[in-house]
Amino acid sequence: MTERTRRLGMLRRMVPEGRSSRATAEGTARPAEARGGRPRRRGAQPKVVALGGGMGLSASLAALRRITGDLTAVVTVADDGGSSGRLRDELGVLPPGDLRKALAALCGDDEWGQTWARVIQHRFQSKGDLHEHAVGNLLIVALWEQLGDHVQALDLVGKLLGAHGRVLPMSAVPLELQALVKGHDPERPDDVDTVRGQANVALTPGEVQSVHLVPNDPPAVPEAVAAVLDADWVVLGPGSWFSSVIPHLLVPELLDALMTTKARKVLSLNLAPQPGETEGFSPQRHLEVLGRHAPKLALDVVLADEAAVLDRDSLTEAAKRLGAAVELAPVARTDGTPRHDPELLAAAYDRIFRMHGRIGPWR
Repeated sequence: MTERTRRLGMLRRMVPEGRSSRATAEGTARPAEARGGRPRRRGAQPKVVALGGGMGLSASLAALRRITGDLTAVVTVADDGGSSGRLRDELGVLPPGDLRKALAALCGDDEWGQTWARVIQHRFQSKGDLHEHAVGNLLIVALWEQLGDHVQALDLVGKLLGAHGRVLPMSAVPLELQALVKGHDPERPDDVDTVRGQANVALTPGEVQSVHLVPNDPPAVPEAVAAVLDADWVVLGPGSWFSSVIPHLLVPELLDALMTTKARKVLSLNLAPQPGETEGFSPQRHLEVLGRHAPKLALDVVLADEAAVLDRDSLTEAAKRLGAAVELAPVARTDGTPRHDPELLAAAYDRIFRMHGRIGPWR
């Protein structure tokens, strides 16, 4: 028995009985009992786990907290730029920035929640060492040092903020993202180079061929694995494809949990290609590269903005190869910017949860 298999077995035992085997039957909406899961009492809320990082995850969380009170964010920890990168280099800690953004997105709409959301997002402006440090980053790192426990500290920050959900790192060790990029050097357009660091990968010129993590077998946070195994729905994306979405599939224990869980899985596509890492990508190209990084992972639903899909047949075929059905819905803001509207995205998620495997009203 490998060490990874032993650890995953321990993590599965953290989950209530009846929640640890994979759902079957692609694209078929069936009651939880028929899928071998727990019967859900009328009026219960879905257990949702959202994976990602940065502003994409924040958009998803801002929508999901409107439709469920049982929400967990699992956040990438490969950021090496800005305030997070400086704290990581100086103190050897996990980069706190994406964790902070997720907590801010889970703050309530009341005065308390919005005040704390502004406070933790506030950045100092000075000519000294505090310049551009975010208050929330410093708060999170201070609690990590005080408590010596990543999860306990984040739970305490969430309690202070009145967050509508829980925030967990995907791994307890800082990770380095590396990418193989074709044409990174414009003078050598056919050469493939290694680009190191999430900040560099996100803005790299050239075509990203693949990404991997260093170390290449990082341990997952046990609570994150347990949340995936115990979920009703797992939401992956939107976000920076190579630097925020795919990294979750490169943590072996987390990928094993995603392939084992009975939860249904929805992949939320971006509204537009991202300059740099996905320049010129079609919606179906996003699915193809995700499938190359996790060829055994099956999905249930692919959500895309209807205005962003020019070739519906190709997207449908790409989704079918991942075992998924395509759901098109208006989820973009109406101001013309490539940003998700929280209310529209919430309505799309709610409709998907209702149509694919729901029993009775969630609310």
